[in-house]
Amino acid sequence: MNRWLLALVVAVLVWSGISPFDRVTWWLEVTPVIVGIAVLLARWRKFPLTPLVTVLIAIHMILLAVGGHYTYALVPAGDWVRDWLGLSRNHYDRVGHLAQGFVPAMIARELFVRLEVFARRTWIPFSILCVCLAISAVYEIVEWGAALWLGQGAEAFLGTQGDPWDTQTDMFLAGVGAVCALAFLSRWHDRQMARLTTSRRACAESTRA
Repeated sequence: MNRWLLALVVAVLVWSGISPFDRVTWWLEVTPVIVGIAVLLARWRKFPLTPLVTVLIAIHMILLAVGGHYTYALVPAGDWVRDWLGLSRNHYDRVGHLAQGFVPAMIARELFVRLEVFARRTWIPFSILCVCLAISAVYEIVEWGAALWLGQGAEAFLGTQGDPWDTQTDMFLAGVGAVCALAFLSRWHDRQMARLTTSRRACAESTRA
């Protein structure tokens, strides 16, 4: 993983853990970040990711860490946008759920293409959308479980802000994020994967020589 990106993510993660609004919420939000960093570091030599996907993962990790520090309903940037546009609520969590579809879509695409999971690439977009919606659904189930386990203590993690359709909206936004990622980034992603494959093949040949 790019050292500068890793340093930035770790710095934000450390900052987010200093006197967060709610410690339990912080752990719930940043655990995926910690696990993600560990997996990336463990697998990077054998399976480095494209720069595009690496940057997207870093941005998503930062979004999670910031949300963990303040709780999604209280992130100052979301309050500024709410007041500026005259909105009824802080929409930082909406950005997070949009990213929850956008970023996993590109991760899944990289894995599906480079590992040649499908014989026909026409199945890839549909499968990616299914994966992203499944991830979103699992996250909502985890939120539901947290609510049952923690009771009122889960309010900061849930971040519904009084919206009875919050769960459905979150999953819809994840789907929108996945579709947007595939629509706007696929060609750029293909070029980066081609360069990465060529570079790794050249390195392997030079090593054998």
